[in-house]
Amino acid sequence: MLIKREDIRALVDKIHKSGKTVVCTNGCFDILHVGHVRYLKKTKSFGDYSIVLLNSDKSVKSIKGPSRPINNENDRAEILSALRFVDYVVLFDEDSPGALLDEIKPDVYTKGADYNMETLPEADIMKKNGTRVEFIEFVKGKSTTKTIEKMQNNV
Repeated sequence: MLIKREDIRALVDKIHKSGKTVVCTNGCFDILHVGHVRYLKKTKSFGDYSIVLLNSDKSVKSIKGPSRPINNENDRAEILSALRFVDYVVLFDEDSPGALLDEIKPDVYTKGADYNMETLPEADIMKKNGTRVEFIEFVKGKSTTKTIEKMQNNV
């Protein structure tokens, strides 16, 4: 379910008051592929409620360039919300989800295993808030960029 950014803190407070845990991850999730699905499923395994912090169209353009995203933020949010292991989706406009993570203070944060605590941009926020970080291995050869390249080469 897509939730407004201004409502996310109250939702997380309600979840925590009920004794449940929150796990967050973030990303563009532009063209959903099996790597995304496995990553999100693994993310959900670390908590009772899974919240995906989704880069807005503005944020994706800033990070990936003017030709991205392929799918707009509302479509990406709806697709993610349809997955049984994604409970909530919240959009953010910044290049980094750091401020939003600092506001949410999840119990667990997941990131791809191409990062570690030394290279994770949000590491200081995670340490400050006592958030456990789990690094998830990628599915080899699966990425939105590779999908786009394959499509362009087949044209």
